[in-house]
Amino acid sequence: MQAILIEDEAALRLATAQTLELGGFAVQACASAEEALPLLRADFSGVVVTDVRLPGRSGLELLAQVTALDAELPVIVVTGHGDVTMAVAAMRSGAYDFIEKPFASERLMDAVRRAQERRSLVLENRELRAARALHPDTPDLIGRSPAIEHLKVLVRNVGPAGVDILINGQTGTGKEVMARLLHAASGRKGNFVAINCGALPESVFESEIFGHEAGAFTGAQKRRIGKLEYANGGTVFLDEIESMPMALQVKLLRVLQERRLERLGANEGVALDCRVVAASKADLLQLSAQGLFREDLYYRIGVVTIDLPRLRERREDIPLLLAHFVQEAALRYQRPLPQWSAQDMAAWQAADWPGNVRELRNFAERLTLGLAPSPSPSASSAPSAPAAAGVPAAATAAAVGDAASLPQQVDNFERDLIAQALAAAEGNVALAADNLSVPRKTLYDKLKKYQISTGKK
Repeated sequence: MQAILIEDEAALRLATAQTLELGGFAVQACASAEEALPLLRADFSGVVVTDVRLPGRSGLELLAQVTALDAELPVIVVTGHGDVTMAVAAMRSGAYDFIEKPFASERLMDAVRRAQERRSLVLENRELRAARALHPDTPDLIGRSPAIEHLKVLVRNVGPAGVDILINGQTGTGKEVMARLLHAASGRKGNFVAINCGALPESVFESEIFGHEAGAFTGAQKRRIGKLEYANGGTVFLDEIESMPMALQVKLLRVLQERRLERLGANEGVALDCRVVAASKADLLQLSAQGLFREDLYYRIGVVTIDLPRLRERREDIPLLLAHFVQEAALRYQRPLPQWSAQDMAAWQAADWPGNVRELRNFAERLTLGLAPSPSPSASSAPSAPAAAGVPAAATAAAVGDAASLPQQVDNFERDLIAQALAAAEGNVALAADNLSVPRKTLYDKLKKYQISTGKK
């Protein structure tokens, strides 16, 4: 953790620097903005704390230069008692927070720690975006539920680590999406190769996975590079690994242990540098106890295990997911965006969705095409029971008389989220902005847009 401190009063500069150092920060203390400017750069990983009234350039002028350099570099402005106008100007100019003199060390440390957490998150997101720029087709994890936020943290932390990973999840929970995100976060330049172990006939499984030399068997007229070798320098995704034949599990285990493979008919091994991400919708440990899956392979691929939540375990994400899917479908089929009422959304959020996100996506496509069934008489009494076709019974066709447009529904949803975050933060806009992962200025703008009061006088 790093901090650049700009304070022209020597005694206060020393005291503030000591407070920050006791809090675990490496501090570079400066007496003027001119002295601090050479230390600032766009990739600075810490926080800037500056007094407003400085000799030469003021703290507000320094803030403007920092914002021009990196608008997401947090600057905490220290103002004199009664400098309300200056504090407001600082916040409007993009300051992360402001502190009035005299201030308690706890107040300073609280602001600086939150700013550092924010900065770390920003830089991690930039690294992830840079990695994903190499893989523009990689989907995203849509949602703001605690379960999805936890998965996003896992991708940031585990993605670059290079360890083999086992993803557990029911059908439709997004196992391949997670695998692709891990590949993008890894920074690997090689291919992402997906293999559905349940879709390959056992007779061709070994050749498909490990490759073969010319003449290795009847019909093998030329050398074939297997999927594992094709993924060299990248990631191989073994979906439904519980379907892999037992005999090949032994061979895969050896390849993973030695990071070398032999093509069918070859006498020499090939060095292998690929990350393995396996996925299963079954309990592999339970299958191991039943003799249906090798226990040693389970522990080899499961260096890190990621459990994906079912859709009904993150119902609060359904409005965002559905809005995303209908927008995609409307563009694909050149159809207008469908409309729905608040009652429809409540029913959809209450449904079980046994097919999880995949089922919701299919429903969004039918809804966009106008193929969703009309509400049945029993829909209101049993909204959680999906219809026979896999559509929640409360689903409506396109327009309902009192339905709001999609942008209006998204605004309503955003307004509710902001109000909830503000209530949880007891009216503290800075804390609410951090919890929502948005810049302070953005939240202030949205509070004004939606006419939401902070509850503070």
